[in-house]
Amino acid sequence: MHNYHIVIIDDNKAVLQSLKLILEGVFAQVTTHTYPNTLPTVLNGGKVDAVLLDMNFTSQRLDGEEGITWLKYIKSQPNPPAVVLITAFGDINLAVNSLKEGAEDFITKPWDNDELIEKLLKAIETCAENRLKNQKMREADYLKDKEEMVRQMTLDEMEKQHIVDIMEECEYNMKEVAVRLGISRQTLYNKMKKYGMKI
Repeated sequence: MHNYHIVIIDDNKAVLQSLKLILEGVFAQVTTHTYPNTLPTVLNGGKVDAVLLDMNFTSQRLDGEEGITWLKYIKSQPNPPAVVLITAFGDINLAVNSLKEGAEDFITKPWDNDELIEKLLKAIETCAENRLKNQKMREADYLKDKEEMVRQMTLDEMEKQHIVDIMEECEYNMKEVAVRLGISRQTLYNKMKKYGMKI
């Protein structure tokens, strides 16, 4: 059994029951909801690894736009779960659009159980990989920005920043700061006064 939390959202209760029965034997936690307006609470309520999301929730609209809207909402959250969209309407354009909007995969009703499970597992794996990749990109951007900032600093600004960094590392123990900088405490105080730093 895989230690994942799967959330199923579909307005058809028979579909919910069927999916829950299939997935409960594969995933550690499977929860079901009839309508997507529960998503804000669900996503804030704890770790969710994947959402199996229906694309149509009202009889007035069968174009999948509701699913796309909620997909965008899910993917706008911090560390969003994987999303596999599910619909009875196997429209290839809809599938492509959902993937463009961030869905990890797409499956049509009636589904093949093995294929569904395989797609959910792959979606969770892909989502985790993308999250890690995005985190590394953010870290790289931060380091690049910091490097650029340092490159534009004057020598005095660099010295001041270095003193600030050492002070934080030493938790403002000025004796230890002076030792780390290799200067006397009086010299440290003189530099702090020069740079307008509080002593």
